[in-house]
Amino acid sequence: MDVKYHVETAWTHCINNILSLIILTLVVAAVSIFSIGILAPVAFAGYTHSLYQLLKYNREPKAQDVFSQLGLFLPLFIFGLIVFIVTMVGFTLFIIPGILFTLIIGYTCLYLIPVMVDKQYGLVDAVKESTAMVTSSPVSDHIIVFIVFFALTTIGASSFIGFLLLQPFATLFLLSAYEKLK
Repeated sequence: MDVKYHVETAWTHCINNILSLIILTLVVAAVSIFSIGILAPVAFAGYTHSLYQLLKYNREPKAQDVFSQLGLFLPLFIFGLIVFIVTMVGFTLFIIPGILFTLIIGYTCLYLIPVMVDKQYGLVDAVKESTAMVTSSPVSDHIIVFIVFFALTTIGASSFIGFLLLQPFATLFLLSAYEKLK
């Protein structure tokens, strides 16, 4: 996998659409905060769909795109609730199981949202497809994508400005890798 290509692709799209990406990211943040996180997964699905349209068709992202995937609310909400409960049980039993579960689910579901918005798969089929993608050869490529995506989103989450600038970059990086893999 050519990581440099994916970084350059994400960078080019970010620079060329910086204002619309910042507005879109602000809308996702506002929806997530004002809904107390309940709408965060479906808002992020709309966000991902908008950035995928930018990557694939060079369509400028719009704020209303955040609400384009509301049909995924129930499956993503249930999935998020299950992941939250299992993670909390893992952290309650001992810190290590919670961390391991979080890493495993983060890795196996790396392409979950892109698969759901691109191929219109249901939750179970999207989890299967994402798992199949990250376990296909070469696995090291997917591990690198996971580490870069995780690092970018973690660094971006450390400050508001970082979030506004790095979240679109990280998502475009992930989508670029996804587009080459599918």
